[in-house]
Amino acid sequence: MQDSLPDSDAVLAQFNRLIQELLRGNMHRNTFRPWEVELLLDIESCNLRESSKRETLRRYQKAVQRHMEKGARLPLKLSEYMDAVKAKRAAQSPAPAAP
Repeated sequence: MQDSLPDSDAVLAQFNRLIQELLRGNMHRNTFRPWEVELLLDIESCNLRESSKRETLRRYQKAVQRHMEKGARLPLKLSEYMDAVKAKRAAQSPAPAAP
């Protein structure tokens, strides 16, 4: 299946279109690529707070762009991005003092 994927530039363009549709709140198409369906389901399962959804999606979009510039063929999922952000924050926060 990997060989049937379009090049990463085409996938990135399609990903950016998908995110823009989500940010605008108007998705008028009814056909999606399998990887887009996976991403949409993953985004839905993350249960983003409405107050931070737009900013989270923008940051996620930038992270995917960097990820794909490094050679990935498909975008990482929002859940993977959020796990990486949490891990980075945990690594940066000072460890509690030992008793």
